[in-house]
Amino acid sequence: MEIILAKTAGYCFGVNRALDAVDKAIEDGQVHLIHTLGPIIHNPQVIEKLEERGVKTVQGLDEIEKGTIVIRSHGVGENVIKEAEEKSLNLINATCPYVKNIQKRVKKYYDEDYQIVIIGNKDHPEVKGINGWCNNSGIIVDDKNNVPNVAKYDKICVVAQTTITNELFIAITEKMKEQHNNVAIFNTICNATKERQEETRRIAQDVDCMIIIGGYNSSNTQKLVSISKKYCNNTFHIETKKDLDMDKIKKYEKVGISAGASTPQWIIEEVINFMENQENNMENMNSTYEDTFKSFRKGSIVEGKVISASKDEIIVNVGYKTDGIIKKSEYTKDSDVDLSTIVNPQDNIEALVLNIGTDI
Repeated sequence: MEIILAKTAGYCFGVNRALDAVDKAIEDGQVHLIHTLGPIIHNPQVIEKLEERGVKTVQGLDEIEKGTIVIRSHGVGENVIKEAEEKSLNLINATCPYVKNIQKRVKKYYDEDYQIVIIGNKDHPEVKGINGWCNNSGIIVDDKNNVPNVAKYDKICVVAQTTITNELFIAITEKMKEQHNNVAIFNTICNATKERQEETRRIAQDVDCMIIIGGYNSSNTQKLVSISKKYCNNTFHIETKKDLDMDKIKKYEKVGISAGASTPQWIIEEVINFMENQENNMENMNSTYEDTFKSFRKGSIVEGKVISASKDEIIVNVGYKTDGIIKKSEYTKDSDVDLSTIVNPQDNIEALVLNIGTDI
C-alpha cells in the first residue's frame, strides 16, 4: 500500500498560536486559573489533554470571576473583549491574525454605514465573533441558492469565514454583484485553508482511497471531507486511529491522507504508524502462509506430531492450516493392524505429502 500524506495536513498557524499561548500560561504557573472561552480547538483529544493539565473550558464569562481567560483562534465579538476587561480578567487574546483582520475590516465598514454580509456558517464561533464587530447586524449566508436581496442597501461589505470553500465564495458574491453596484468584496478565506483544500482535491483525484483526519465537529475538516468525496468515492472521515477500519482500507493500493487545521501531528502519525504496522503484519502473515505452502508440496517429506490414532487412521499436526490424515493403507500393508496400538499421541512422525487442501 502506498500512502500519500498532504504536506498541509495538521495544525494551521492560528491554532498553533492559540495552543502556544495556553502552554505559556501553564508554564507561567497560572494553570489553576486558566480558562478558555469555548474549546480552544475543535479536537476532543487535545481538549482532554489540556483538561488533564488543569485548563478548563467555559462557555461564557459569567462562569468565572477571576484568573486568565484565553480567547481561541476563532475570535469573539467586541462586547466580549470589553466584558473581560471590565471583570479585570487576565485576557490572552489568541484570535488568529487573519480573523482579527476580518474583525477590523468589518468594524471599519460598519462604522461607515455599510451593510455587512458574512459568507459562512451562522453557528460557527468565528462567524459569531465577526458578527460581534458590527453589533450583530450582519447578514449571514452559506448557500448560493439562498442569497438575500441586497438591492435595498446603499452599500455593502462582504467578508468570508476563513474556512469556507473558494467555490462557495465566488458563487455567492457573483449573485450579489448582479443585484448591487456598490459592493465591497473581500475574499478573506485563509491562504492556508485554500492550499489545504486544493492539495486535498489534487490527492483525491490520484488515489484509490482518501482518509481525512480531524474532529467530527471541525468545520474545516468537514469541508475537506466534502471536497474529497467529489473526487474520490472511497473517502473516510476519522478522528483517531481507533476509527480506522483496516478491513475496508487494506484492499486499496494507493491511499491519500489529509487532516484538518485542528488535528495535531501526533494523531496523524498514530494513524500512519497504525496503517503501516497493520500492512506489515498482513505481509508477514502472507509470507508465512506462502512459505508454509511452498514446503508442503506433493511428494515432500514433512515432520509432524501425532494428535490422535484410531484403528484405521492417524491424525498428525504438521504445522499446516489443516492437520494431516494418514490412513492405515498408507502406513502399513498389514490390514489387521490396529494403528492405535503402535502409534501414540505426541509421537514424532515423518510423513509423505500425497495431497494438499481440496485435493484430498
